[in-house]
Amino acid sequence: MSQDAKPNYGTRHDERSTAELMGDLSGQLKRLVRDEMQSAVIELRSKGKKMGTGAGLFGGAGLLAFFGAGVLIATLVMLLALVMTPWIAGLVVGAALLLAAGLFAMVGRDKTRRATPPVPEQTMSSVRDDIGTIKGGAHR
Repeated sequence: MSQDAKPNYGTRHDERSTAELMGDLSGQLKRLVRDEMQSAVIELRSKGKKMGTGAGLFGGAGLLAFFGAGVLIATLVMLLALVMTPWIAGLVVGAALLLAAGLFAMVGRDKTRRATPPVPEQTMSSVRDDIGTIKGGAHR
């Protein structure tokens, strides 16, 4: 490019009024806010699914613990009634159900911790970046 040649930014952009530029800014801000809100909805929906999975696993743990307690109670009854072999089977089944309930509870707790806090962190970070960019552009 020679010394006298000016870069071609488009003649229309050079001649735009402040009102036109502000109108463009308004439209771009509306689009930005709409896109950020859509991003937040998507992120919250994803976290909600994780919370649902964790809650379901906690519910499964509670159900297994309930049945495990029932089996252990039946085992105690059989132990007192017969004092022989049948109670061993009940004890093994009850202990296995309670062990499974413990595993479900640990997995459910882990899933729930990963989904919290239920805030759209990525979107909030993106909005902070957008605000910083807008402030930086306003200072120029």
